[in-house]
Amino acid sequence: MLHFTFLGTSSGVPTLTRNVSGLAVRNSKNKDWILIDAGEGTQHRIQQAKLSLQNLVAICITHVHGDHCYGLVGLLASAGMNARSKPLIVIAPTEIQQWFEITAQLTDLYLPYSLQFIDVNEATQPQQIIDEFIVQAHPLSHRVPSFAFSIYIKSIQKKLDTQALTQLGVPKGDMWGHLKRGYDVEFEGRILKSQDFIKIQNQQIHAIIGGDNDRPELLADACKDAQLLIHEATYLQTVLDKVGKGPMHSSAKMVAEFAEQQSLDNLILTHFSPRHQDKAGQQAITEEVRQFYKGHFYLANDFDEFTLSEAGQLLKVDKNEKTH
Repeated sequence: MLHFTFLGTSSGVPTLTRNVSGLAVRNSKNKDWILIDAGEGTQHRIQQAKLSLQNLVAICITHVHGDHCYGLVGLLASAGMNARSKPLIVIAPTEIQQWFEITAQLTDLYLPYSLQFIDVNEATQPQQIIDEFIVQAHPLSHRVPSFAFSIYIKSIQKKLDTQALTQLGVPKGDMWGHLKRGYDVEFEGRILKSQDFIKIQNQQIHAIIGGDNDRPELLADACKDAQLLIHEATYLQTVLDKVGKGPMHSSAKMVAEFAEQQSLDNLILTHFSPRHQDKAGQQAITEEVRQFYKGHFYLANDFDEFTLSEAGQLLKVDKNEKTH
């Protein structure tokens, strides 16, 4: 299961209720997590969300604009001051590495752990972060090179063929347990081999997290086996029509139409312009999405948490339940 915590959902600048871009993606089976983008103030959001920089295994930066990366250097420095020693992978445009190295030199920053920078252009081939996490980048369309990231968790599940055992008359209990654990058993004068009664199922969870992008259709191939798309919806379509194509962002309508065309089951929208962040603005975006998309969708707020199961079920975490 994948667990998502939105650390920042505002476009361009922070507001009183929303920080700029940051998203934590955690493997629910352990504490390992990946950070997608690190706008200014992200490390504070990480503290408030009770995430540990010690368990951070990779940072992925979608593009070089400041609302997606200005918090990176401070976050890395704090991890060092908190005695992090494990190496950390950073998948990002090469300019991000150059910026970090210059800043570290000019500010006398020393990290007690190593950084492994991977050029995001090379990450268009799948990158195995750790056993569970695989990351792959997809080029998008923006004023500067921008990317989406596929996050995969692949697992193998072994299931006992209970139907076959029942047909043979093997009683439930110890024999079933031994077979499931890989031991052969004797039943009515014959040897039942464990391997004959174990079904191996390959399972995959696949979520796509987009950077800034004015052409959602660029993700058509990537979305074919995806269970969730997280994408910017900076504007309402009427506002985008007035603003024009210059900023190179998506409207809620554009993303909703794309998600419907792709028959995507789940959609989360984020990166809202400050003009759409009040109650009326969020309601207008909700109505625009609902008009063009019939699937399951949410508009993300800061600190919203979601889970995505192996079966592709997206659930919003009830914070009241968490505290009990």
